[in-house]
Amino acid sequence: MKMKILFGMILGALLVVSVGCVNTVSGRTRAGVPWVKDRVEDRYERPVNQVYDAAIEVIKLNGTLVNETTLHTTNSSVRTLEGRINQTTVWVRVEPLDAKLTFVAVQARTKAGGTDLDTAHEVSKQIAIKLVR
Repeated sequence: MKMKILFGMILGALLVVSVGCVNTVSGRTRAGVPWVKDRVEDRYERPVNQVYDAAIEVIKLNGTLVNETTLHTTNSSVRTLEGRINQTTVWVRVEPLDAKLTFVAVQARTKAGGTDLDTAHEVSKQIAIKLVR
């Protein structure tokens, strides 16, 4: 009986240690499993506004747009989106690198805080397809 209690306490301690806070690409934190890959990064030779509009369109096409934010940094303004696609929260960060080059990071997490890399890849791919058209 004492072994079962000890095992339960060790298992509970491991669970508490393994779940922590995760930084999102929008600059916020969220409870989740850290140290796992949850984002896809791309660069496009397109203006920021064109990439941002494509990202909005992709999120609205696949799910619900929840939040739009503009983060003002010292050099430029970074625009972020938050949406829900199939019970997964998706964040998109659109940041200008120069006049023609734009950086995009797509991050996806499930309700339980786990990673959903397939959804992140799909959103990233659809943004690229929208930019080709």
